[in-house]
Amino acid sequence: MKFKSLYSFLNADIDLIEKDLEEIVQSEYDLISQAGLHLLQAGGKRIRPVFVLLSAMFGNYDIQRIKYVAVSLELIHMASLVHDDVIDDAELRRGKPTIKAKWDNKIAMYTGDYLFARSLEYMTNIDSSTAHKILSNTIVEVCLGEIEQIKDKYRYDQNLRTYLKRIKRKTALLIAVSCQLGAVASGADEQLHKKLYWFGYYVGMSYQIIDDILDFTSTEKALGKPVGSDLLQGNITLPVLYAMNDSKLREQVLKVSSDSNPEGIKPLIEGIKKSGAIEQSFSVSNRYLDKALAILKELPKGQARTALGSIAKYIGKRKS
Repeated sequence: MKFKSLYSFLNADIDLIEKDLEEIVQSEYDLISQAGLHLLQAGGKRIRPVFVLLSAMFGNYDIQRIKYVAVSLELIHMASLVHDDVIDDAELRRGKPTIKAKWDNKIAMYTGDYLFARSLEYMTNIDSSTAHKILSNTIVEVCLGEIEQIKDKYRYDQNLRTYLKRIKRKTALLIAVSCQLGAVASGADEQLHKKLYWFGYYVGMSYQIIDDILDFTSTEKALGKPVGSDLLQGNITLPVLYAMNDSKLREQVLKVSSDSNPEGIKPLIEGIKKSGAIEQSFSVSNRYLDKALAILKELPKGQARTALGSIAKYIGKRKS
């Protein structure tokens, strides 16, 4: 089953959001416009806008209002991707050259900053101090996460708690806030948007762990980048942390540096896949997914709840 089929009833509204995104990434400076459109046209699942729309269905659903939240959160996500690619010195994203590869680091950073600013500007169409506070706090946390990612590169002595804190800021928080702000903007009950926040948080944690697993178990074609890119870039993920419990694998991991290459770490990748680290990581992801589905049962029944459940399960079991 394709991801988009899980929310096909929202297709018209997603198309509207896509058009708004195309307009908003434009700038009076042609180079910034080109870079923004390049990133947008690279594609993506638009998971955050989908969560915004589905969560808004628990309140007074009005796409002409809710779109401001959906677009703003996708812009933050896009901005963080651009900055991540600079931090990781990544050449490819979704099989296409990154902005920093196609232009340079300066253009990439300015593009990311521009998208952050446009996100805040677009959100001013929502007259809710609660929504604005949540959004601004989210941007602060995302930026702190980027700083932590730089600090933790090739730092092999980090523990599970450090990893979980980092992926919260890297991924889970924005998905959690997408669910929360969709409900806030639609006027849903406060208890409801708090539950949606935690649903999104648990789904986001599961999502990132699966991403980190796929970096070892998927293919370059499916990933749109070399297998093992996270490890090559110095990002210590859950499979690596578990694999390092094996002393021989730990010795190999400690040798990975910015000078390593995809061919050179192939034996290590195979070792990690055979070590049980992948299965242990899936177990952690599944625990987060189970927590998300448990919260979902507390929400009102209907099309939105059904779709959220289907998407959560898809995210937890996906292969790409």
